[in-house]
Amino acid sequence: MEEKNEQKNTADLQPRQPVIVVLGHVDHGKSSLLEAIKDLKITSKESGGITQHIGAYEIEHKDKKITFIDTPGHEAFSAMRSRGAKVADIAILVVAAEEGIKPQTKEAISHIKKAGIPFVVAINKIDKPEADPERVKRDLSQQGVQVESLGGDVPSANISAKTKQGIDELLELILLISEMEELKGNPQKPGEGVIIESYLDSKRGPTATLLVRDGCLGAGDIVATRSASGKIRILENFQGESLKKAGPSMPVIVIGFETVPQVGEKFEVYSSLENAQKYIEKKERKEDEGEVFFVEEGKKVLNLILKSDVQGSTEAISESLKGLPQEKIALRILKGDVGDIGESDVKLAKSSKASIVGFRVKITPTAAVLAERDGVRIKTFDIIYELIQEVRQIMEKNVGSEKVRVDVGKMKAVAIFLTEKNRQIVGGKVIEGEIRKGTQIEVFRGEDYIGKGRIVSLQRNKKTVDKAAKGEECGVLYEGDVKVQEGDVLHFFTEESRKGTL
Repeated sequence: MEEKNEQKNTADLQPRQPVIVVLGHVDHGKSSLLEAIKDLKITSKESGGITQHIGAYEIEHKDKKITFIDTPGHEAFSAMRSRGAKVADIAILVVAAEEGIKPQTKEAISHIKKAGIPFVVAINKIDKPEADPERVKRDLSQQGVQVESLGGDVPSANISAKTKQGIDELLELILLISEMEELKGNPQKPGEGVIIESYLDSKRGPTATLLVRDGCLGAGDIVATRSASGKIRILENFQGESLKKAGPSMPVIVIGFETVPQVGEKFEVYSSLENAQKYIEKKERKEDEGEVFFVEEGKKVLNLILKSDVQGSTEAISESLKGLPQEKIALRILKGDVGDIGESDVKLAKSSKASIVGFRVKITPTAAVLAERDGVRIKTFDIIYELIQEVRQIMEKNVGSEKVRVDVGKMKAVAIFLTEKNRQIVGGKVIEGEIRKGTQIEVFRGEDYIGKGRIVSLQRNKKTVDKAAKGEECGVLYEGDVKVQEGDVLHFFTEESRKGTL
């Protein structure tokens, strides 16, 4: 990395707008809230609103700007945090007033606490008849979140994304927290920040949404992340309008990267492409040395190729897939990038015996023909949950069926009537469960395991029967490698073949 003067000139520091991330349980209204804020604060006269999803946008409230990170539930938030890239200044925790705390609510609270950022609770859907905001507040206190109205220090607002009730009050709380945090940036130094979204545009090439965390970013600047670099050819605001410069906390669209950068990566401005490239090569060497995919000997592996519409989706899906149980089979993502499924993907899948899954992408005609010819499995999805379930099913299928022991009953040997070479007629009483013809037997003498055999036939009251229940006396024709003695306990069990599970 280039040497920089770390001494900040405090005279250059200026107040900057807050960056907000919205978190919460699925279906509690994260996306609806963001849409409601857009509808209220970004009017149609302003370049027709936002024409495409870019992952971040700005609004203005009471003559002050606020930046919102807008990716689906921001699944990539935790990935960004784990890389040490501070993304947001303030979080909004959305909880539905009629449902209350759910598993992903708890997960969101954990993310916020680990990130160490202030937050406000938005109790959504208060327009519903069954809404109970006070119960939500009490439930939150059980999770260590004490709202101000119950004597805590976390602000909360009752809102309805549907009717837009309480939105202004929520934004005022955000500005108040922002003021207390005294957020500042230095627009005089070179820009640095985080990649919020990225994808490959068929007409404009690698396209990325950058959040400028500090400094100033300008058209013509040379930028680099750990995986990509380039010279900014086009710099636009979130509405696609051309910019010359962008300051702290601004989300911008950048065209000029030579390859698509990864979501969550930090970017910095460099004095030359040569210096930027040195930084990337150094990072790549470090990662290549550190990331070795190790699998225990004899353990099965599922190779996977993942293609998505945008880099944020790739990040989110990869993180979810890593969460699948891998004790019985390891999951290895050979390739995870953006764009349609093409010929090179199918060739890689064939050579590595991999499956291909796609999220909101198409399969090129050539790739489809090749896949059918070579027997390469390809499946595409529009819902992340369904893609994850499909991968889980493929893993379970590859685990194969498992032999499972099922204990059925026990019999105490009371008398031995006949002994041949490896057969005995054993009379006894069923003391647990039931015993059935055709089952396997383990012989125990006291606490000691003696040996095993099987039941050839079963009689009760001198009649051949299929089973005998607890409390009944019966005789069994036992065949095994050990001799049964009076007082032994016979354990009867079966072995069933069951579908493999993770």
